[in-house]
Amino acid sequence: MKPLLSLRDLRAAFPGPDGPVEVLRGVDLDIAAGEKVALVGESGSGKSVTARAVLRLDRDADLTGRATLDGADLLTLSEREMRAVRGARIGLVFQDPLASLNPVMTIGWQIMQPLLIRGVRRKEARRRGVDLLGRLGVRDADRRFDDYPHQFSGGMRQRVVIAIAVIAEPALLIADEPTTALDVRVQAQVLTLLRELADERSMAVLLITHDLGIVAGFADRVVVMRHGAPVEEGPVDEIYAEPKHPYTRGLLASVPRIDDDPSRRLSTVDDVPAALEGGAR
Repeated sequence: MKPLLSLRDLRAAFPGPDGPVEVLRGVDLDIAAGEKVALVGESGSGKSVTARAVLRLDRDADLTGRATLDGADLLTLSEREMRAVRGARIGLVFQDPLASLNPVMTIGWQIMQPLLIRGVRRKEARRRGVDLLGRLGVRDADRRFDDYPHQFSGGMRQRVVIAIAVIAEPALLIADEPTTALDVRVQAQVLTLLRELADERSMAVLLITHDLGIVAGFADRVVVMRHGAPVEEGPVDEIYAEPKHPYTRGLLASVPRIDDDPSRRLSTVDDVPAALEGGAR
């Protein structure tokens, strides 16, 4: 299947006191329309930097390689052309919904913005926003549309952020740790909503997370990153059943299991030699 998003040798370097520091070291990744892919790894492995590089959100990053969306190389587009991609073709859900929302603007105003800046009339933008908010599980959506972020719980704010990200019906949604600050019950609700939206709209989803548990029930394919580069990728069931790279095995071994011996010492990723770079694809 022809990929919707294709990354080839994507690299990112940031200025440092002793010269540029490379934090992405050759990322190759394909995502097809409607596919749900999880990008996993410990903190600092390059997951979020990959997402931000695709959208070119870090102005001081030196990006090289290719990042094509429907054949157009995002790294060569002008800033004006990229503004037409962000929100319309690629939606983004950040980790902290409260920090992602403007505290002095109503959530309705923020939900409507992706439509208003593309010429949709305010009345129609509001109608579509209220309808989407209701579908995402916010009760009395028409009234709550004019409330402010501080008037919502963490789970409800995450629904608002999702509404902002998908209201323009992007082809790709990047969800960067969308459930980290939520309890287990709300996590399941948010992931169910994302899955339903993806299936309904044939929307590709790149889920960035360090939680291997939620990947198993959400993603079609998983890409494991370490030190700024993928070390293993494949269908979720295959990777979880028979991981080939020592780092992947270390990650899976560090997750507590319900049938574990309580006296067993959990493995850590520090148990995996740092020299084991590269790996199976």
